[in-house]
Amino acid sequence: MTLIIKKRMGDKIEIRNIKQEDNYALAKIVRDTLAEFKANKSGTAFYEEATDHLYEVFQINKATYFVVVLNDEVAGGAGIYPTRGLPQDTCELVKLYLVPNTRGKGIGKMLMQHCIDEARKYSYKKIYLETMPELKSAIPMYEKFGFNYLNHSIGLSGHSACSIWMMREM
Repeated sequence: MTLIIKKRMGDKIEIRNIKQEDNYALAKIVRDTLAEFKANKSGTAFYEEATDHLYEVFQINKATYFVVVLNDEVAGGAGIYPTRGLPQDTCELVKLYLVPNTRGKGIGKMLMQHCIDEARKYSYKKIYLETMPELKSAIPMYEKFGFNYLNHSIGLSGHSACSIWMMREM
């Protein structure tokens, strides 16, 4: 089990693997964040049944979901997933969501780096992601981590509302 505990600005930050009991809190964070940014529409994780069962979804080979716990409360997460239709050497960065009071503290960057490190452990050569204009505040972070824009989607994520596609080579 992966576990990182850091203290930053008086906060206790833990990044760990998802547990089944995290499902409810994470589904709420995903849906609340999408609603906050007015991205709660068809073709997003907002309406996916899988959003309610993230622990179960990530119990497959070469997939991992990390949970951020801030001061003993689930505060978000992100994962890597071998999305159907992607080349075998490519995973997708999925469901990177954080509650508002965690943003701007470098927690998203810690989580992103953790996902990249895990993708390397699984020998992925590329990481793909999909997002939408409503979630544009995350795009500068993706760019800083070396993600480049693509002209079209790849894989079969089912997220038809996403119109921004990016890829990072390892």
